[in-house]
Amino acid sequence: MKFRWGNIFLLVLGLVLTVSLLASAQLPGGIPREETLIVDQLTGRVGMPNNFNLWAGWRNQDRGIQQLLLEPLWTVDYATGEIISGLAADLPIYNDDFTQMTVKLREGTYWSDGVPVTADDVIFTVDIHIQTPGLLYHGPMAEYVEKVAKTDDYTVVFDLKIPNSRFHTHFLDRWGCLRIMPKHIFENVEDQLTFEYNPPVGNGPYILNDYDPAGFWTLWERREDWERTPTGILYGEPKPKYVLFQWFESEEGKILSQLRHEIDMAQHTPEGLRAVLDKSDTARGWRRDWPWVVNIDPCITGIMFNNMVPPYDNKEVRWALTLAIDIVEYMAIAFDLMAPVSNLHLPPVPAYTEAFFIPMQDWLKEFELDLGKGETFKPYDPDVPNRIVEAAKLRNYPIPEDPALIQELFGFGWWKYAPDIAEKLLIKNGFSKDNDGKWHLPDGSLWKISLLSDPSPTHHHFKNANAAVDQWRKFGIDASAAPTEAFNTLVLNGEFEVSTQWPAAEPWGAGV
Repeated sequence: MKFRWGNIFLLVLGLVLTVSLLASAQLPGGIPREETLIVDQLTGRVGMPNNFNLWAGWRNQDRGIQQLLLEPLWTVDYATGEIISGLAADLPIYNDDFTQMTVKLREGTYWSDGVPVTADDVIFTVDIHIQTPGLLYHGPMAEYVEKVAKTDDYTVVFDLKIPNSRFHTHFLDRWGCLRIMPKHIFENVEDQLTFEYNPPVGNGPYILNDYDPAGFWTLWERREDWERTPTGILYGEPKPKYVLFQWFESEEGKILSQLRHEIDMAQHTPEGLRAVLDKSDTARGWRRDWPWVVNIDPCITGIMFNNMVPPYDNKEVRWALTLAIDIVEYMAIAFDLMAPVSNLHLPPVPAYTEAFFIPMQDWLKEFELDLGKGETFKPYDPDVPNRIVEAAKLRNYPIPEDPALIQELFGFGWWKYAPDIAEKLLIKNGFSKDNDGKWHLPDGSLWKISLLSDPSPTHHHFKNANAAVDQWRKFGIDASAAPTEAFNTLVLNGEFEVSTQWPAAEPWGAGV
């Protein structure tokens, strides 16, 4: 029996190794590994590998477009709340009533084809967005901008239709913003929406070297004139000559690639991260100690409801679904307890901790839901971080003892697990439960939730979907996960009822 099991194990291991080798990072010919930084592409295989026109829609910006090719006017540092001026020379200047914003551009920056970056590029970018429905930032530019003009080649003045003290945040990179377009390229384009922008011209320190037509990888090469970019001016020469963004078909392939030093930075599932840390003496997480993960992410992942679709347009239904979730069980399923929680539509980054979370604690503790017939319920549970730590003890993790560190790592609190209250809210709104414990909609039909998610098993969207489905099925809802490669497009177009997403997406920029 031992011999047979040994053969089976070797066979399975052989299959895993074969699949993993096919999915591992492979450098294009002639690219030296010692000069190349290889990183995990977070949002999956690129759907349109030949298209780099991120102004016209989702183009897998994380394949290096937003990190290496195109620098923004400003970027936020979430650890400190500092706003870093990139293409801009300084922070925006508003008049007294916030109807005018002046931007000073950094002199000495150039597009990768040698053309200077000037005020004309900024003006063109805004004007073409106003004129072109379908471009991603058409809405806010058309809504707010009366006129944009220059006073010199490096000073741009925006006249706004209404006061808006945060207009600049449309140009502030916090995982996406309106980046400046090269006027000399796009002014000659007949259709801004179908133009593929290939090869792309950038103002960042890297240029496109090559890409996989199947969408598995994109390779970037450091510009010879890197010193004429905001990054070069501010921080000096970027050390890697090449940067390869690689998508992996399997977690096993990613783990083995990292253990073989074929990838330098990766996003893993909790199980995958443990496997790498157990087997490698050169790898580390964001933190050196458990829970290893970054706790200053600008967004809190989770579940998002389409509030335009019944019954999710009813806030009491949304509250019922929330109270039907045991957040500690949810966190154990989704993240092996290694993530902060937030009950506000803000992440608990340092700047927001002081501005919102601490001042709101007393209000949250007194906040009540109206259950009808004079009955109320206080849903806030500030003890959730401690409950997460207690659950971690059962898994023999080296948990912190300092209350301040626990709060820093796991947040301030979440909502109570109260399925009895959830039931009252649903019954109040016409829902019913059959003899088998299954919930039905007010029209009598079986309540089914198809929870949209990213298809990658390592993506937090996928993990969130499984955790929520588990909780809602326990509550009696016919819930199922619906992973799809069309995830981003469906969400952007509002073609969903319930989705995994960043429901607490950081709105403006920490510290702004």
